Amino acid sequence: MEVETKQSPRAEYERRLEDRRVRAARLAWRERLIGNGRVVVFLLGLGMIYPALGMHLFSAWWLLAPVVVFSVLLFLHEQVTRDWRRAGQSAAYYRDGLARLDGAWKGCGRPGARFLDEKHPYAADLDLFGPGSLFELLCTARTRTGEETLAGWLLAPAAAEEIRQRQEAVAELRPLLDLREDLALLGADVPVGVDLDAVAAWGAAAPLLTPRWPRWVALALGVVTLLFLAGWAAAVFDLLDPDSLLGAFFLRGRSIPFLVALAVEAAFAGTLLTRVRQVLQAVERRGRDLAMLASVLARLERASFTSPRLRALRARLDGPHAARPSQRIARLGNLIDVLNSRRNQLFMPVAYLLLWGTQCAYAFEEWRAVSGKAVASWLQVVGQFEALCSLASYSYENPADPFAEIADAGPCYEGESLAHPLLPKCVPNDLRLTGDLRVLIVSGSNMSGKSTFLRTVGVNAVLALAGVPVRARRLRLSPLAVGATLRIQDSLQEGRSRFYAEILRLRQVVDLSRGPLPLLFLLDEIFAGTNSHDRRLGAESVVRGLVETGALGLVTTHDLSLTHIADQLGPRAANVHFADHFENGVMTFDFRLQPGVVRHSNALALMRAVGLEV
Repeated sequence: MEVETKQSPRAEYERRLEDRRVRAARLAWRERLIGNGRVVVFLLGLGMIYPALGMHLFSAWWLLAPVVVFSVLLFLHEQVTRDWRRAGQSAAYYRDGLARLDGAWKGCGRPGARFLDEKHPYAADLDLFGPGSLFELLCTARTRTGEETLAGWLLAPAAAEEIRQRQEAVAELRPLLDLREDLALLGADVPVGVDLDAVAAWGAAAPLLTPRWPRWVALALGVVTLLFLAGWAAAVFDLLDPDSLLGAFFLRGRSIPFLVALAVEAAFAGTLLTRVRQVLQAVERRGRDLAMLASVLARLERASFTSPRLRALRARLDGPHAARPSQRIARLGNLIDVLNSRRNQLFMPVAYLLLWGTQCAYAFEEWRAVSGKAVASWLQVVGQFEALCSLASYSYENPADPFAEIADAGPCYEGESLAHPLLPKCVPNDLRLTGDLRVLIVSGSNMSGKSTFLRTVGVNAVLALAGVPVRARRLRLSPLAVGATLRIQDSLQEGRSRFYAEILRLRQVVDLSRGPLPLLFLLDEIFAGTNSHDRRLGAESVVRGLVETGALGLVTTHDLSLTHIADQLGPRAANVHFADHFENGVMTFDFRLQPGVVRHSNALALMRAVGLEV
């Protein structure tokens, strides 16, 4: 049974942080004590050698005492060092949580910049990835698979039932702070940048060593070669009776039987050498990466859940095989240790004679035949659990943020007190796009909040459609595709102007409106790069076409001539605006969305405020 937390997020994080700091300090003292003890025992053992062996003051058997004590201290030191490191990681986990609560998280997390695609219809526009992004705020995943899963959820809306299942899973994981901490710390053992997709591909790849009979031939040749070597050595050191049949065989032939067996073995091993090397190299690269996830899977195997999504994920770790995934991966880790034993200088000659690498290669291929195809499923489970835990941490740290209500019928977007999760202080606004009303034409002066409002609407849609709590008092929406033109850039390398880049994105948005989901469009300063006449005709045509496909959305503009689009579309469109006040050289904004068209501009006032003579 998982332990649920009852205190406020800040109080609980502070309590746990102090507990981990005290534990880390205690373990640091113990680590130094045991480390110094090892040095003392080592020096004491050195000091005992001459009195015992040179002066015979006491039995040489007493030299075993410091060896035994040193070995015990070595084991304890490794264990304490591991616990000390884990306590430090746990303290860092809660420091990161407090930083998010204090708004000091920007630049300290995982920005996910590799997921940013400038051609995506809204990723760059809504600040999903990069420093200070939504991904950095949300992501507590430690594995590449977890990050990719979370990024995928933000980049594409889910179906209504999928969203509801994620919401239930997040609600169940939200109070389970111990589980989320364990998964974060165990996932930290996997090095950053490990390509777990390549691990899954390795597990599912076709076997390289078929059929299986050469394994037993290699084993028989190895045993025979080793026996001939032993017989030759026994003959050389007069350990065999020369009158015996075995003695006569080895005394006459000396090294010939061993050399013949060695040649046959080498020739046979040569036929398998290329494939054996491929298997062993792949295991060295992929097997160890997979073995690091055994502890994560073991932690999930011990957990039990009630929500359908979590129960289904947990069930995928059982499967038809008797052994659990963590046990099967642990067996792979043991095989890797067996392979590495050939590097021991004492065992190395025997390992070569027994074709140790060949035997291990066949054992690895046997493991892949039984468990390899399940690796991809295990990694997907880990990735989804990490992504859900990221959302649960965000929900736990923002208890006032509700889950969105997902409407089956649509399209609709009804939000009350919508705010932006990346802004610590943000004036909330309401938005209702449902029924006949499909589009709002948003006018307003510079810096009045038009673009921020579009981003607020868009980012809350992304959160809702990923199953994440939203920054609002209430939000009800249907599954929607999202398209935006908030951050259009020209490209010197591609020879594109900003206007051309904008019309390419608008074409992408129009194409989205013809897809299976209704579209939520967020068009900022539409066609600002052309003249007023073309802007009005182009904007009216684009907006009318989007509305007729069943899309809904927002269009901002400085050009008041575009506000007549609402008149052309009748009840399907309305004008709203953000106002400003300029008094005594100071510009003030209330950032409140108001009905109607803005009636003045602050552009000239701003120019004069910065010293331009206009």
